[in-house]
Amino acid sequence: MFKVKITVMKIVHHQDLIDKYENPISHTCDMKLGDTFISENGQKPKNFCGSAWHNVSPFVEQLANGGGNFYDGWMKNPKSAMIACNDGFRPVSFLLETIE
Repeated sequence: MFKVKITVMKIVHHQDLIDKYENPISHTCDMKLGDTFISENGQKPKNFCGSAWHNVSPFVEQLANGGGNFYDGWMKNPKSAMIACNDGFRPVSFLLETIE
């Protein structure tokens, strides 16, 4: 099984949508630009957001098992994927890369 490196590539903040639709919350995402995590055996890395893991885990699992080439050549590196969490107010984009 391969390790998969997960890197925070972009964090977007839609203040207009937050102001219009979100109830005030005291704690939001802890991710920082450039944060990296290593998934071993397709498992969620320590301190990785559970909600974001729900979105990235199917891709991590496939990469960890030697898969890739998602959507017939979507990524320049077939052993990678660019996946975002499902937070419509503060989406975070993650680069997933197989570590050989």
